Amino acid sequence: MDIFARLKAAAGSDWRSYVDHDFVRRMGAGTLPQEAFRYYLVQDYLFLIQFARAYALAIYKGRNLADMRAAKAGLSAILDLEMDLHVRLCGRWGLSPEAIESAPEHQATVAYTRFVLDCGMAGDLLDLHVALAPCIIGYAEIGRDLAPDGVEALAAHPYRDWIGEYAGAAYQQVAADTRSHLDDLAARAMTERRFAELAALFAKASRLEAAFWQMALSETGA
Repeated sequence: MDIFARLKAAAGSDWRSYVDHDFVRRMGAGTLPQEAFRYYLVQDYLFLIQFARAYALAIYKGRNLADMRAAKAGLSAILDLEMDLHVRLCGRWGLSPEAIESAPEHQATVAYTRFVLDCGMAGDLLDLHVALAPCIIGYAEIGRDLAPDGVEALAAHPYRDWIGEYAGAAYQQVAADTRSHLDDLAARAMTERRFAELAALFAKASRLEAAFWQMALSETGA
């Protein structure tokens, strides 16, 4: 069992509240109101800006070139894959990148992103990557779960593009590399005594992810 599997098992109900949230289930079923999805997309774009900063921090915190290159890959995935997806989807509703970036951050967006940045500033590289892991690896898990028969089987699903991005080979590889790097960091820096602290960080990040989904439902009355 690698470190991610151990953290996920330790988080238990917090992890399930995130990956099996009503927002996710309704998106998978195609019944999620578009207003809720649009609200989520705008906030997630703002969220990704802060996560890009977290990966830039990971480059700075890197103790060797391998750590720095792993962080650079995560930064590239955000800036070159995920943010482009958000701009493309938001553009369908007439939202320009400038309009998205000028939107106010919701409290749930601030809470999660600043938590991650604080973990990185106050802790070491392992703390930072444990706080990042629910987002990076969790979205890959959600994407796979929502496309069990592959992206092509989604046909005209209203959220095919979003699901396809995270179920697709490129993002799945990003998540696999992230998981492998997390395991390498743990092998170098984790003790069994420290595991409880890391599990608490992971569980809190999972709860903040669930709150992020809930934000979109609550703010739109979905």
